[in-house]
Amino acid sequence: MLYWCEMRLVFLGLLLGTGLGAQVFEAGGHGGVSRLSSKGIGTIPNSDGSRALVSLDDGWRFGFRTTMNSWRYMGMEFGYAYNRTHLFIDGQDTGGMAIHQGLFNWLLYATKEGARVRPFATGGAHFSNFIPPGSSVTSGGGSNKIGVNYGGGIKVRLNDRFLIRLDGRQYITGKPFDLRDANGSLRQLELSVGFSFYMM
Repeated sequence: MLYWCEMRLVFLGLLLGTGLGAQVFEAGGHGGVSRLSSKGIGTIPNSDGSRALVSLDDGWRFGFRTTMNSWRYMGMEFGYAYNRTHLFIDGQDTGGMAIHQGLFNWLLYATKEGARVRPFATGGAHFSNFIPPGSSVTSGGGSNKIGVNYGGGIKVRLNDRFLIRLDGRQYITGKPFDLRDANGSLRQLELSVGFSFYMM
């Protein structure tokens, strides 16, 4: 019995060692556009007793992603992005604001590790920190929301160390600031291009 337990431990160690040896690490930056739908995030009272619609507009984004491809057709990814938008009240621009995002995603590739071209599908979870005009992330005036995201893209190796990637992702997040009449979810479409360094 002890022999079989030892053999199983050795076999498990070999499997883990092989998996760790096959890991490919990627790190790089990306930039692109941020397109919002369901832009109305609620209402606030006007001085005359009516209610003013609060909304966000489309903008741009940049950030970075770190990917670990631990399996031949799968990987996992951590990332951060800074998104720029504007806050509108009854159609009047009240100033620019930031959306900070952090994410964890799984990646499922259509081609195996080592292929020059790797289409992929992705899905995972993220948080978004909305910072209103006149505030900063350090002042504590933001609104935090969690959500899910999904999408896909393609990675193309340029040489033994660098690749480019195209991503399209849909982020579904609760609407920020907990305003009255904030119905549904905020949807954000990312279209981005990135440049990454990778190593085995």
